[in-house]
Amino acid sequence: MEKATVQSIDRALSIVEALAGEKEGLGVTEISTRVGLHKSTVHRLLSALGERGYVEQRSGGAYRLGMKIVELSSLYLNQVELKTEAQPYLRRLLQLTKQPVHLAMLEGLEIIYIDKIETIHSIRMYSQIGRRSPALCTASGKALLSGLPDAELCEKIRGTKLPTYTSRSITDPEALIKEIRLTRQRGWSRDDQEHEPGIRCIAAPIYDYRGNIVAAVSTSGLKQIITPARDEEIAGFVMDAAHSISQRMGYRD
Repeated sequence: MEKATVQSIDRALSIVEALAGEKEGLGVTEISTRVGLHKSTVHRLLSALGERGYVEQRSGGAYRLGMKIVELSSLYLNQVELKTEAQPYLRRLLQLTKQPVHLAMLEGLEIIYIDKIETIHSIRMYSQIGRRSPALCTASGKALLSGLPDAELCEKIRGTKLPTYTSRSITDPEALIKEIRLTRQRGWSRDDQEHEPGIRCIAAPIYDYRGNIVAAVSTSGLKQIITPARDEEIAGFVMDAAHSISQRMGYRD
């Protein structure tokens, strides 16, 4: 990253921090004095922050933090709460399956692993806390995408070149749409060696108090352990965990 870009980011964050404790907001001159920047620079940065929703200008001309800050804070707090509430159920799922257990959230067409529990004997796989994976060829991704309205789901999949990670990756848009619709109907999803060769995964969606899908819980293992014959059994364990976590997040059937 170029030095000028880093400097601009640092200055923008200084402005955000200056506004953080000001309920009524601050004018450009006040911000300029606090952060030690020329007013023209402050105005330029405020314009950029305003376009992204991080600050907003009040009717009197003062600037205050915008709703984007509230949105990000809410997402962060929800994530922390979700991880805390999910812990006992993730551990129970680990006891039942003896395989690595994941908690993931959706961002665009990617999933982000926000928690992972495994035994000391677990096989090594791609998933790690904080790491991203494609939503379109993972069980967690399919579970999360199943919450989209059908029209939006079809638009996203048909408008995207489907990735090929293994010989079993689903590259036909209509086949993938059918798979995710099936996930909606039965309440669980499957990754049959579509992301990593030899690894199968079963996932189920987690709902919040509004009935929206906010995360997914999954368990993964070698194809010799999580066999197709065990899919229904393991899906039952995973759905039970997802339902318990959903209830802790305020969801009611």
